[in-house]
Amino acid sequence: MPGYDVIVVGLGGMGSAAACHLAARGLRVLGLERFGPAHDRGSSHGGSRIIRQSYFESPDYVPLLLRAYDLFDKLARDSGRDVITLTGGVMAGLPDSRTVAGSRHSAELWGLEHELLDAAQVRRRFPTMRPRPEEVALYEAKAGFVRPEETVRAHLQLAGAGGADLHFDEPMTGWRATIGGVVVTTAAGRYTAGHLVIAPGAWAPGLLAELAVPIRVERQVQYWFQPRGGVDPYRPARHPIYIWEDAAGSQVYGFPAADGPDGGAKIAFFRRGVDTTPQTIDRTVHGREVEAMATRAATHFPTLPGTFLRARTCMYSTTPDEHFVIARHPGHDAVSVACGFSGHGFKFVTVVGEILADLATTGTTGYPIGLFDPRRFSTVTPR
Repeated sequence: MPGYDVIVVGLGGMGSAAACHLAARGLRVLGLERFGPAHDRGSSHGGSRIIRQSYFESPDYVPLLLRAYDLFDKLARDSGRDVITLTGGVMAGLPDSRTVAGSRHSAELWGLEHELLDAAQVRRRFPTMRPRPEEVALYEAKAGFVRPEETVRAHLQLAGAGGADLHFDEPMTGWRATIGGVVVTTAAGRYTAGHLVIAPGAWAPGLLAELAVPIRVERQVQYWFQPRGGVDPYRPARHPIYIWEDAAGSQVYGFPAADGPDGGAKIAFFRRGVDTTPQTIDRTVHGREVEAMATRAATHFPTLPGTFLRARTCMYSTTPDEHFVIARHPGHDAVSVACGFSGHGFKFVTVVGEILADLATTGTTGYPIGLFDPRRFSTVTPR
């Protein structure tokens, strides 16, 4: 008999959620994480991530988002942690931009509540913002932000309370399929299970090389500035999350001032990173990068950038079509994989955890995940 029902490798956003859902179903779960429980060296840190429903990436994501919202609310209740805050959201740019037109398409297709605002209406409603006369915005009241560190802590808390064994600073060194399931090795030991879930984040190119999924790992930077005049106009009750696309198609995104009077307002470029690896990432934020971010912020906000406070690096791991990979391993029925989420994935962690628990226990799920099949990139011959 295997030592565990399921082993989960990677306890960041997706893996911690999977461990939580599996433990809640009464399964014997082992979670393995290469770093400590803070999980601040991958993609699940930085204080905040946007959550929204009017999804310009594809309307196919909306059913998953609706479930994710419900599960974030449940996670907050069950853990007692502050994991989600709704502030409203502004998707701004030219009327035919991907950000505006794509968000509008999803909202109209799924009947999501939204408003279309012209530049003058945006300025009146949100004095912190300064759109150009030709720009418009889709406003979604149900948008907001989630707390990545608190979300991971909440899932790990509930997984542990449900009986999961969580091993930190113990990376997987290898795995192999057997007739009865899988064998996983680490520097500390050898473990057996009926099923293996691999949620490796930016380590996917190495740990899932046999899938031949072309995952690109990018260095990204998040910035915090103290607005001129203070953060009061940027408080969550007054200032929304936003994604703002300029005429050249470059996007920035940002948040209200959610960390108190001295915490500043967070802003970042969307998908403007440089290639890296987890082993070679440059964790230093350079002056030219801060200057570029400050210059862009000043085009959209009357009182930003103000004073630069701090910046943090993280990693995006993305597929060429920017869609996720969530599936049973095409070559091994006893293995499920989840990767390629960065750039827009964290808002889905709660529902992805549920999907991975489905795949591990029944081999299928009722959620629409055909878009995320790794075989869209290459053919992996079943073994």
